Amino acid sequence: MLKIGVLGAGHLGKIHIRCLKEIPEYELVGFFDPNEEIAAMVAQEFQVQHFSSFTDLIDAVDVVDIVTPTVSHFECASHSLKRYKHVFIEKPIVTTLEEARQLIDIAGEANVKVQVGHVERFNPAFIAAEPYLTRPMFIESHRLAQFNPRGTDVPVILDLMIHDIDIVLSVVKANIRKISASGVSVVSDTPDIANARIEFDNGCVANLTASRISLKNMRKTRFFQKDTYIAIDFYSKEVEVVRIEHAEAAGKGPALLTIDLGKEKGVKNIFLGKPEVKPLNAIKAELESFQSAIVNNTTPPVTINDGYSALEVAHRIMEKINQSTLSV
Repeated sequence: MLKIGVLGAGHLGKIHIRCLKEIPEYELVGFFDPNEEIAAMVAQEFQVQHFSSFTDLIDAVDVVDIVTPTVSHFECASHSLKRYKHVFIEKPIVTTLEEARQLIDIAGEANVKVQVGHVERFNPAFIAAEPYLTRPMFIESHRLAQFNPRGTDVPVILDLMIHDIDIVLSVVKANIRKISASGVSVVSDTPDIANARIEFDNGCVANLTASRISLKNMRKTRFFQKDTYIAIDFYSKEVEVVRIEHAEAAGKGPALLTIDLGKEKGVKNIFLGKPEVKPLNAIKAELESFQSAIVNNTTPPVTINDGYSALEVAHRIMEKINQSTLSV
């Protein structure tokens, strides 16, 4: 059984603690949070030990689960890796690209496992849709959230859009050719709403919009590829798959619509499918996957390099926004 400790007992940290208590393959040794008042409440609520320092906690475990504010990720992760501890680290992996590169080097020297918490990879709707995502050529994503001061310490690109950046990079197997972006700071000192257009060498284009000043929550992504349209609602956890096939195709059930495209292309049927989305606690699933990677010595589903790639694209988007702001 792997001994694990949690660094950070804020909103997300408490969710991690709750999930870890439900995973029998882990022994939750304790947690650390510098806020004594919060730490006392969490220790009582979950009946778990609060360590007096993050170094004491790191020394007592095999695995460190980092759920602290992003600005402290590098310190917590580098210290853990230098003590040869496996590290699960919430997204974004760190604040700067230089920190991320250093962390990759340290992790390589330590020869331990690192997984980044890009939790949407474990969203049951995305899992249900994955088999249908073969070669998307246009992707449109909207991730809108109601205002919450808790996330305003970082730009909306690192807070929200990075989820969709990671999803797109996991699906599109091509190099990025061009990025253009714009954003506006409305209630904070960094962009609160942003749009990015990512063009890939294979011709695929991804159009991503993220906002943390919306009146309602929305997390939808649409994928368009040859003869198929896939819509994923990450928020309501629903998937729709629209397929276009020749009318003579059998065994597909009743067609939603039949269209005649002329002599050359013939008659085609449009089918609407709703793949089964199996209930799943995404955070619990990602923590379980990390345990499996450690025990079985396999590659974690979301590697440290994946975390770096998403962060690198996020920084390119932020640079484009800064350039457009300066040119106004």
